[in-house]
Order: sequence, then structure tokens, then C-alpha cells
Amino acid sequence: MDMKTVYVNALDKMMADDRRVVILDADLGRSIGPRSLYGKYPKQCFEAGIAEQDMASIAAGMASYGYKPWIETFTPFATRRICDQVTISIAYAKRNVKIVGSDPGITAELNGGTHMSFEDFGVLRSIPDVVLFEAADEVELAKALPVINDYEGCVYLRLFRKELPKIYDDNYKFDLFKASTLREGKDLTIFASGIMVNDALEAAKQLSGQGVDAEVVNIHTIKPIDREGIIAAARKTGAVLTVENHNIIGGLHSAVLETLAEEKIPVVAVGVHDRFGEVGKMPYLRETLGLTLGDIVNAAKKAVSLK
Repeated sequence: MDMKTVYVNALDKMMADDRRVVILDADLGRSIGPRSLYGKYPKQCFEAGIAEQDMASIAAGMASYGYKPWIETFTPFATRRICDQVTISIAYAKRNVKIVGSDPGITAELNGGTHMSFEDFGVLRSIPDVVLFEAADEVELAKALPVINDYEGCVYLRLFRKELPKIYDDNYKFDLFKASTLREGKDLTIFASGIMVNDALEAAKQLSGQGVDAEVVNIHTIKPIDREGIIAAARKTGAVLTVENHNIIGGLHSAVLETLAEEKIPVVAVGVHDRFGEVGKMPYLRETLGLTLGDIVNAAKKAVSLK
């Protein structure tokens, strides 16, 4: 099942169970999915148009009256464009608003550099009291959405709309604030997020055949990050690789470096190295930006060599 269908199905249930749950979208309800719910819940769905700052402000106002708004648009408009509204009207005011940013990083593909947001986590990670989350597959997303809905406060959710390889089964016990270890290892810890988690697992399989026993940990929540889990995993293996569909400045790599600053453990990064995106399909973008399976394998070997 594609991720946007999981998202819409969860919203459908949450809106049926609680009339306070409302959707506000910025003329992207068909692209992201919830437009299909407008006829079913006419008093819980609101079209803000291409006016994202207004949408965020309206959501903050609704939250002050006890509603539980979810706002959605493409990633750059859910972060860069509404940064002041998120900071003051939502986070500073302690409003219970959920923000969904669709098509993060290279998944923006043909929309190109203007829409290819590699800085969204970095923008919002610097704002107090904002939780940052990104699911690795459909099972994790389905389990996370009700938890996020019940969480009192601002949560930003990075949403890849299409289908991802399935990583978890239905028995997965999700914890919003704890990292998830997918593969045990003794030579290296790979911390990965979002669409890159499956790539990290595939890289670990290749590394196993080359004498490197790699642990893979899914960091689904970048903030607040699971400090205890990260430190314990890094100490166990003595070498770390971060893998993310984001600028290595401000996202997962920065968060892991800050966590391990006093540990004297080498940390190598696979991610976007401080540049803008461009028009292209994902295979081309992975190659151009250094996000291929081969890039992960080579970076892993480098991290191990630095021990």
C-alpha cells in the first residue's frame, strides 16, 4: 500500500472517532490524498488555498478552541514558508497542531530544486517543542499516526506519498520516542531515516559478505532524538554512519553528531552535502547526490577504517 493511502485511512478513522480532528490543506488535497474525505466529513475539512501561512495561523486558532488540526502541503511550504507561524503561533503558543510535509528531499523528483527541500528538518529542529518524525514504511506510518494524533503538541511529519519496501510486520511495537534496531551488528552502527532505511538494510547485507557486521537503527524521530539508544549503539560498535535524504547540516547527521560529541567515536555521513536539488527522477538524483547503495557501502567501510 502506498504511504498516502495509509495516511488517508488513518485520518478517516481519527475523524470518525473524534470530531475535533480536522484537516486543512493548501490546494493539494488530491495530490496528498485527503480530498477524498471532504464529502464524508464536510465540517472537518477546510481548503485554505495556496496560502500556507494563513493555513498555519487558522490551524493555531482552531487548536486554541480545542480542535486537533492536521495541516498539509509540500515539504518546503510546510516548513520554510510557514516558519514564523510555526515558531510563534504554534510552538511558542503551545498549540496542538500536526504538520505534514509531502515529497521530502529527492522524492520531489520532477518538481526540481525549488520544491526539493533538504533543509526542512534543519529549519524546524531549531524551534523548541516541535517533534520531528519520518516513517520508514507503511506499517510504521500506520502505527505512528494515531500516536501522533494523541500527542499533545506540535509534530512535523515528513511524508513520502508512494509505496516503500515493507520493513516491519504487524507485530511491530512502535514507540514515538525510541529508535528501532532492525539489525544487530558489532563492527558499525548505521543510523538511517525515512526512505533510506531500506537502503541501509540492503547495504548491511552487502557489507556482511565483505566482512563487516553492520547494525542498522531506524531513527524515525529526529527530535527529541533517542540519546540513550544512540549512545548505547555507538559505544557497542565504535563506528557510526548516518544515512538520510536531507542536508547533512541540520538533520539526522547533525543530531547524531551532537549526541555523540563527547564519545570520541568516528561518524561518517551519507546525505546531501549542502547543495540544492535539481529536476530528475530518483535513480538519477541518488547518483548525483551520493545517495546510492554503493555510496552507503563505501561510507560504511570508511567509518570502520577510522576506528
